[in-house]
Amino acid sequence: MLTSNSDGSVFADLSPLIASTAQWLTCSYPSGDSPMDRVLSEVQARQAVTVAAWLRYPTPLDAELVVLAGPRGSARLDWATGADGGVYGPETDPAGGQAWRTWVDEVVASWAACLLTDSQLAESAIAALAEGSQMGGVPVGFRRLAAPGDRDRKAAALLRHPDLLAPIAELHREGLLARLAPGPAPLTA
Repeated sequence: MLTSNSDGSVFADLSPLIASTAQWLTCSYPSGDSPMDRVLSEVQARQAVTVAAWLRYPTPLDAELVVLAGPRGSARLDWATGADGGVYGPETDPAGGQAWRTWVDEVVASWAACLLTDSQLAESAIAALAEGSQMGGVPVGFRRLAAPGDRDRKAAALLRHPDLLAPIAELHREGLLARLAPGPAPLTA
């Protein structure tokens, strides 16, 4: 789906990728039992995934290509977390009737995991977006990602636990660090 940016440029809508990847994170690292915990956890996941997606696909062409080709899906992530019960290997698709899982982006999920577990890295990523054109001059806040309160941390205790997210974060941490390094942005793989 193509939409128009505030400056009139056309870019691909990453919302299916963002929604699916955030859903994968909140399903894999669930919140507490209260509805408020679930909402706060989902907001933090969406903010992290949005920042990661905008960093991963910084140009309209990048975004259009991923929408056209589709992301890799959740198979390798499920395998890395053991959520597939050991049935699937990293190249197998366990979607099994859950089509949203095909829109999960492995790299974006990994980068989001890095941002959720490292507030300094999250601040650097948000600053990098502010310098780029992804926000299109529209003020976007990522307070719950960059400066979560006690209630936010309690609601997303599993989602922000560095040891639990390590298998996912380590998959593509180097790519995120390279993307945030000073100088020209490297080509993404």
